[in-house]
Amino acid sequence: MLIAWTTVALRTDAERLAEEAVRLHLAVCVQIEGPLVSHYRWQGQLERSEEFRLTFKCLPALATRLETHVLGSHPYATPEWVVVRAEHVGEKYLSWAYANSSTPPL
Repeated sequence: MLIAWTTVALRTDAERLAEEAVRLHLAVCVQIEGPLVSHYRWQGQLERSEEFRLTFKCLPALATRLETHVLGSHPYATPEWVVVRAEHVGEKYLSWAYANSSTPPL
């Protein structure tokens, strides 16, 4: 299983990205946290902003499609997109993830 995350400024954007990823079967679960405070440099200036973090759980076979969808729908010009491989996933949770990741029949 892979864990990916990004941040957005508005809860409505977070809710939209989460709902789309699950509805399209690109992620089996998306959690929204926040608001949280981010400090960073943008175009040479120190910035501080409140954001919402989305944590996506997906299977490796869908990672590229999930990334393409999220980055293509993201409101930021340079969105954060970080993906890590889960070192261990409980057997029951992983079975649930596989059962809920296939594309529904047309």
